[in-house]
Amino acid sequence: MSANNPLPSEALAQLFTEARTHNGWRDREVPDALLREAVDISKWGPTSANCSPQRIVFVRSPEAKARLAPALAPGNLEKTMAAPATAILAYDLAFHENLPRLFPAADARSWFVGNSPLIEETAFRNASLQAAYLILALRALGLDTGPMSGFDKAAVDAEFFPGGGVKSNFLLNIGYGEPAKLYPRGPRLAFEEMARIL
Repeated sequence: MSANNPLPSEALAQLFTEARTHNGWRDREVPDALLREAVDISKWGPTSANCSPQRIVFVRSPEAKARLAPALAPGNLEKTMAAPATAILAYDLAFHENLPRLFPAADARSWFVGNSPLIEETAFRNASLQAAYLILALRALGLDTGPMSGFDKAAVDAEFFPGGGVKSNFLLNIGYGEPAKLYPRGPRLAFEEMARIL
């Protein structure tokens, strides 16, 4: 199959036009193998200089959920505890140490050493891209997702990334969504409101 062939409309619907952000979850297990497969698919999405700063903790066990619960905003607590898995999507501020292996075409590590603002900007931007790729990979594998930013980042970082070199970005509930708990779908901006062709 050529990479230049458009996807069929059914695939686009599953990834974008019919996919929803879920708030409720069916009582159906998500196998570890599906989470691994989604990561292995999504890691091929582009990042600048192949920097790949995203780090992920999949919170699944009751013990891990109990560690996450105190950091959640009240409106996110119930749905997160009910989700089969919750991914803490984070970024590694030492990502550049992997660049000699990940981007051997140039001495990309030297671009970042000692430049904390560039490290932070690059890590945050590219990990956010990688998180979006992960959402699409999970949807492609038949799973539903519910991204959230309502949580205490400092508390999550202290609990799950105590070394200080990895920072949380956002949380992502993962499972098989309960359609009855969906909100009505919100509208989107028209092309003319968000884009120009020059």
